Amino acid sequence: MKKALLAATVVASALTASLVAAPAATASGFSWDRDGRDRSAIPFTEATVTAGADGSFTLDWKARGTKRVEIKANGKVVARGGAQGRAVVTGLPAADRQWFDFTPDHGRGLHLADRLIRLDGAVNFRDAGGYRTTTGQWVKMGEVYRSDALDKLTADDLAKLQRLRVKTVFDLRMADERTQAADKVPAGASYVVADVFAGSGSFQALPKTPDEAVKAMTDAERAMVAGEGGRKAYTQVFEGIQRDRARSVLFHCTAGKDRTGWANASLLTALGVPRETVEADYLASNDYRKAANDAVLSHLPAQQAAVYKPLLDVRPEYLNAGYAEVKARYGTFDRYLKDGLGIDSRELRELKRDLLVG
Repeated sequence: MKKALLAATVVASALTASLVAAPAATASGFSWDRDGRDRSAIPFTEATVTAGADGSFTLDWKARGTKRVEIKANGKVVARGGAQGRAVVTGLPAADRQWFDFTPDHGRGLHLADRLIRLDGAVNFRDAGGYRTTTGQWVKMGEVYRSDALDKLTADDLAKLQRLRVKTVFDLRMADERTQAADKVPAGASYVVADVFAGSGSFQALPKTPDEAVKAMTDAERAMVAGEGGRKAYTQVFEGIQRDRARSVLFHCTAGKDRTGWANASLLTALGVPRETVEADYLASNDYRKAANDAVLSHLPAQQAAVYKPLLDVRPEYLNAGYAEVKARYGTFDRYLKDGLGIDSRELRELKRDLLVG
């Protein structure tokens, strides 16, 4: 995005959003116990951790075919229940990130945390994982992160990211963004420029009406798929995720919602996460950024706010424009991965083997 648009998307706080789980699916190709149950499959069809502002954690789960589920934090049991349940956990010690182990009475368990990483200098920094695929596997958490701009990170933020093992940072922004708001990265992390709009004609002028703003956003989404800069940038991100087995990998733009949104949508789609779950993850930026976006709009005249709102939003039609461009140019998403990003079937299998559990 160009300067005026980018300035409109830089905001200062967010709300917490819950993970949206995918529909149930049947896994195959595993070993079975005497009761005909898959010992290595994950029975959870839904599982979420939601951190509250008061330090509490709400745990929700559904584990098809189980009778008992036990949940631990810091090695201690904090909740028990049946195949479906909810528990609110309080009194846990402060931590950079509180993890919970969901253990069913059969099959494999899950290692989950709240999606949001709470930082003083970024509002949309969250985990890319924790979603269920159509095969019943789950995307590991703590491996890949997505975020908005990093220029306002504090020393404490950087220390936290170092403890979270952030090893590679991909900056999806344009040159003027990088110059005006240079990244701060944790000590020891590699910094990689992956300019999605390099050479693109996107956002050359400010839209004058809400409809023009929506068109600008959908055109930009298409450019992320079709443009040379987008293909190169997202290839860098995918290759970086594959290459950096030390983890963790972080990709970000200015608002953490559009260029970053397509990066994460592409990754989740490649891993087999259902489209409706991918869309929910994409749209969650509206929740994380709501308070600050509302504050931005409240300081604008009504007519100008009406034009800016589509630029601050993420909307289904924006994401759908990206998928439509994939279909128009490549036919299938697998062909987009192969012909557009250079990710062949072998590399895709390796990516799934590395990032999926179950």
